[in-house]
Amino acid sequence: MKFTISKIFLLFLIAVGYSATAQQQIIGVPSSGDTIRSIRIVQGKSLRLITIDSVTALETIAGDVIIKEGLTTFYCDSATINRRTNIVEAYGNIHINDNDSIHTYAQSLRYVGADRIAYLKKNVKLTDKKGTLYTDDLEYNLRTGIATYKNGGRIVNEKTVLTSRDGVYYSDTKDVYFKNNVHLKDPDRDIWTDSLLYNVKTNIATFIAKTRIVGKDGSVITTKSGTYNLATGEALFSGRPTFSDSTKMAIADNIAYDRNTEILQMEGNAKFVDSINNITILGGQIFANGKIKSFLATRKPVMIIYRDGDSTYMAADTLFSGLRKYDSLERKMVTLNDTLKKTIVVNTNNTADTSIRYFIGFHHVRIYNDSLQAVSDSLHYSTIDSTFKLFGDPVVWNDNSQVTGDTLYVFTQNQKPKRLYVFNNSLIINKTKEGMYNQIGGRTLNGYFVDGTIDYVRVKGSPAESIFYPQDDDSAYVGMNRSSGDVIDVYFVKKELNKVKFVNNVDGVLYPIKDIPADKKQLKGFKWLDNRRPKTWLELFE
Repeated sequence: MKFTISKIFLLFLIAVGYSATAQQQIIGVPSSGDTIRSIRIVQGKSLRLITIDSVTALETIAGDVIIKEGLTTFYCDSATINRRTNIVEAYGNIHINDNDSIHTYAQSLRYVGADRIAYLKKNVKLTDKKGTLYTDDLEYNLRTGIATYKNGGRIVNEKTVLTSRDGVYYSDTKDVYFKNNVHLKDPDRDIWTDSLLYNVKTNIATFIAKTRIVGKDGSVITTKSGTYNLATGEALFSGRPTFSDSTKMAIADNIAYDRNTEILQMEGNAKFVDSINNITILGGQIFANGKIKSFLATRKPVMIIYRDGDSTYMAADTLFSGLRKYDSLERKMVTLNDTLKKTIVVNTNNTADTSIRYFIGFHHVRIYNDSLQAVSDSLHYSTIDSTFKLFGDPVVWNDNSQVTGDTLYVFTQNQKPKRLYVFNNSLIINKTKEGMYNQIGGRTLNGYFVDGTIDYVRVKGSPAESIFYPQDDDSAYVGMNRSSGDVIDVYFVKKELNKVKFVNNVDGVLYPIKDIPADKKQLKGFKWLDNRRPKTWLELFE
């Protein structure tokens, strides 16, 4: 059959008219309120029309294809458009430019125009100039800006890489919801969890499931909820989180952490463990500074010092601990004293770690140990000599004896009292089994202990005074001896006052038991303060 020139020209006009019509045809069914979007073929080396049946025809475009829909541009090697179903299928080097804000790449595309949903497969990449999502199977809703993968994917944001089996990306907020086998990795930490929210723009991770964070510095954090700013290192954890590293451990209802300053803030049933010094702190609020190795505890804090299988409990309104440098004289003391060497390690060239840990308690101080109990307004304790310095109406109890004074120093060794020194208005009271009170008072008092029990006391004063109930050979009380002298030496046997010795300017009188004057039974300042004495360590938590 031969075509005339007029027939060829007529077919050409029909083809041109079809192409022009196809480029303007609506590809999607707009929802209420949507503007009408049309698909427009901008470029393609070849265009074919394939008729499937009376109602279905496919347009195929190949070779450097460019298609536009509103502000969205599609690039690919080849594409097929079904006008009836409003579906575009594209293959090879696919690139979706959504208003020049989000760029998506893949090797295979199925685009449902009515819903504006793109189904991309094989080497899929989505980027918003902040982070890049990689996967092999992605569903991207261009209308809502939500991208979803369910067969594994990862997001790279500068040096941060997040991987998971499932994920949802929200382009308007820059949030990504990761689920199942989530792993976040960056130069400072690794995070493992089952569910995680991450904002690409702010670089903030939000935890919504049990999470483990391992820092490159050796720290480990566990939490169930909270936020972590990966850019600034600031974090807030809740759901009873824990923090630990080689030197400490912390747990509380809520923990705030700043990686740069190394400050931990613990709120609610907080517990802080200093593993180097074998110390545990409990309280309603605890601040710990990792850089300067200090902590501050408030809201009914209790500190427990562990030494050689024994424990000393210390409570106050506020507890603080820090480090200070010690001078050359203290260094010589450390070098010469075997006991102190156990506190600060001295190396072979006769130099030492120049840091001394000290503790301060403010207001309503209470101390409990099996061997000794004490109360005061404030205290200072140093590891260089294991000495408790008590200020503000201090009281110390040991077995049946009570010691008071303006200021009290208790020197300990292996958690047991070794020596007691009292400045001004010192008074020791020893209560007998029969309810009598032996008393020795003076300006200063030095007491010495054996195996944690008071053994010998020397009192000096102007003068020093004593009230002592001597006993005969049958342990019967013979009277009350009230005496004074420049110096009084007191000796104890089996926790009871056994002998009193006076030195210089001795003056005294022995009253028979039945003739003791009522106004002579007590020295000045006498107060038996057993109601203030901690009876068990549990009382310190009240």
